[in-house]
Amino acid sequence: MTPARYGCIAQPIVSGGRPMAFLPPITAQIERHLGRLSSLSNSGYALAIHIRYTRPTLLYRTYPQNWVDHYSENGFMLRDPTVMWGLGQNGMVNWSDLAANDPEGVFTAAHTHGLRNGLTYATGSASSRTISGHSRHDAGFTTEERAELAAIIDTIHQLTASFEALPKPEQDGLRRLLSDQGPP
Repeated sequence: MTPARYGCIAQPIVSGGRPMAFLPPITAQIERHLGRLSSLSNSGYALAIHIRYTRPTLLYRTYPQNWVDHYSENGFMLRDPTVMWGLGQNGMVNWSDLAANDPEGVFTAAHTHGLRNGLTYATGSASSRTISGHSRHDAGFTTEERAELAAIIDTIHQLTASFEALPKPEQDGLRRLLSDQGPP
C-alpha cells in the first residue's frame, strides 16, 4: 500500500522556516507497524485501539476467520480472561498465566483453533485503553520480541490518541487498513 492510496500527503518537518525532512502520514506508519505485528504474531493478533466506553476506536485483527467466527458466536469477548486482564492492567502477560481465570474455556478453544504461545499487552489510561493479543504457532515470544511488540503498540496508541482530530484522509486511511488486516 502506498500513502497515495489514502489521499494523504507526507507532512514536512519545518525548522526555521525551512523543510528539514518529511514524515510519512500516520496511515503509512500504522500500516508498517501492523505488518511487523503480523510477522511477530505468526498465527495472528487482535489490536483494539483506544477502547472508550467499551468500544475501540479502531480494531485490527489477523486471527484465522474460523477463530474470529467461533469467538463472536460464543460471545467470548465478555468472558475472555485476556480482555478482563487488559481492561484493568497495563503491561504484558502470557496467556498461560491467566489460564486459572478461564472457566469458560476461551484458551482451550483458542488452542483448538491453532492459537498457541499467546500473550496480551495493554497500555493507556482506563478511559482510553489499548489492548492487544498475539499468538505464535512455533514458539513463545522471545524477550526481544516482547519488547518490540510493546514498543510498536505504544507507538500505535500514541499515533492514534487524537484520532478524531486527524484529517479526514488519515481517518479514512486508517479505517481502510481494517479490511486489509482481516483474517487470511
